[in-house]
Amino acid sequence: MSPDPLRKRLFEMRLIDIHNQYAWLEDEITQKDFIKLFPVVYKKDKAILPDKPIGYDLDRNIFLAVLVAFRQSFN
Repeated sequence: MSPDPLRKRLFEMRLIDIHNQYAWLEDEITQKDFIKLFPVVYKKDKAILPDKPIGYDLDRNIFLAVLVAFRQSFN
């Protein structure tokens, strides 16, 4: 798969939805910073699954929601 800006934008929109689902998350981190925690990296024209951010302790359920959003956006 070649890098697709529409799929990347879809992933970012899903990250915004995740950010808005958790009221306490909105108090701790802005939407822009939350999106920056999960950059889309391509290897051989394929999007690589994001890692859990270093230096920011995310709830397990939030990280799983991010992984689901990634799979839905790029598969």
